[in-house]
Amino acid sequence: MAGYDMTPDSNTQAPAAPVGNSDLIYQLDDTPAFAPAIFAALQHVLASFVGIITPTLIVGSALGLGAHVPYLVSMALFVSGLGTFVQAKRIGPIGSGLLCLQGTSFGFLSVVLSAGFIVKGRGASEEEILATLFGICFCAAFVEIAFSQFINKLRKVITPVVTGTIICLMGLSLIKVGMTDLAGGYGAPDLGALHHLALGGLVLGTIVALNRASSQVLRLSAVIIGLTLGFSVAWFTGRVDFANMAEVPLISMPQPFKYGFGFDWIAFVPIAVIFLITPLETAGDLTANSIISKQPVKGPLYMRRIKSGVLADGCNSAVAAMFNSLPMTTFSQNNGVIQLTGVASRHVAFYIAGILILLGLFPVVGAVLQLMPKPVLGGATLIMFGTVAVAGIKILSEAGLHRRNVLIVAISLGLGLGVAGVPDVLSHMPDVLKNIFGSPITIGAFSAIALNIFLPDEQQEVEEDDYDPEAHLHTVLQNRQGDDGVDDSNLKTLSRDLTPDPRTS
Repeated sequence: MAGYDMTPDSNTQAPAAPVGNSDLIYQLDDTPAFAPAIFAALQHVLASFVGIITPTLIVGSALGLGAHVPYLVSMALFVSGLGTFVQAKRIGPIGSGLLCLQGTSFGFLSVVLSAGFIVKGRGASEEEILATLFGICFCAAFVEIAFSQFINKLRKVITPVVTGTIICLMGLSLIKVGMTDLAGGYGAPDLGALHHLALGGLVLGTIVALNRASSQVLRLSAVIIGLTLGFSVAWFTGRVDFANMAEVPLISMPQPFKYGFGFDWIAFVPIAVIFLITPLETAGDLTANSIISKQPVKGPLYMRRIKSGVLADGCNSAVAAMFNSLPMTTFSQNNGVIQLTGVASRHVAFYIAGILILLGLFPVVGAVLQLMPKPVLGGATLIMFGTVAVAGIKILSEAGLHRRNVLIVAISLGLGLGVAGVPDVLSHMPDVLKNIFGSPITIGAFSAIALNIFLPDEQQEVEEDDYDPEAHLHTVLQNRQGDDGVDDSNLKTLSRDLTPDPRTS
């Protein structure tokens, strides 16, 4: 690819068919030479870089943690590298053994912000806010660790209609954050000024245009190109100030629980709920990765990979909290990169991990990104959050919107968005319930799970042995006319491929 000799070396076996025919140049356990391996690794890093750092930038901005953001961004990159290594290497029972990239999860963004505002509202310092957030995330990660061992047993509780509803609420509840940033950011005296809208619109338009390009490389790089262009325009127009860069330390050394360890039960509950949902997304991403990598999607090997991959997600999230970063999940972007490069070798993940860890040691990366004007970030996140909502809608459409499911979705979305729009509806409740159910994700999730359990289901279930995840995935992909490959975040809609609750609609 692109001038590099990607012919397998003597220690590998690989098909000779071209990548364009969806054949792999390097199979899962092949060992590519340095040049093709590092080239493929760089493409994975570029495709996922924005997704890794953006949640940290948003949380730091919204909670007023400006002085800590460079370090937090560094740690996000550092733990993403560690997590990616664990997923690919498979340490004991931990890790899928696939070419999977771990990164900071957008799924936790709304509940982390909610928890942060609860703590901040009590007059806590910046360090106390971070100590509580990371303490809660560390404890909540063990929910996913436990869940990973029973993920195939709980499909009747956490079904596609529940997952789709919650993911949809995640995206919808975050759109306000993206739009506010695009307009100038919270507290901006000139919120909505034309120069803010023009800059955010430039980024948004660039991403849209590149996503419609015929080149898969451009589509995979659309977000990072859009952000780079917006940042460059802001710099040339005098909206970026590098004056304080000299104060940034040269190297960031990871310090476990640098800000201390705090805990809050009220803030813990919503985050624990999301730790029950993201494993299903991870399962879908691992299923898609297995198919693209020509690995089985049935049988004991497949189930071991899924359980081990979800277990790695939980363990990596605990390690992330320990090293002062937000929870992690398996990214879907790298599935498209595997198709693009024809390189499915898990050894490439070791190069990816090395690059991310190296970037994480230099806080200048985070310091530069912190200078990014809010409209630039908002132009990109508006699309990202909207895509999350659409991913939830796609899961719901595949689950079947018959009468029972429509009722579950309607009530759950109504309660979640209703509480977000009219928070005073809970004003006469005890503070404990007010803080727990004041999160649209929490009240929507509890509603969807409860209704799914107690509403009678007249749909006839298909026996698990008759379910073919690969055939299902191919059906989904055939319905996605106009999409070349599976290179976007909508792969998360395949989460039910792990332990399906297949129902006829």
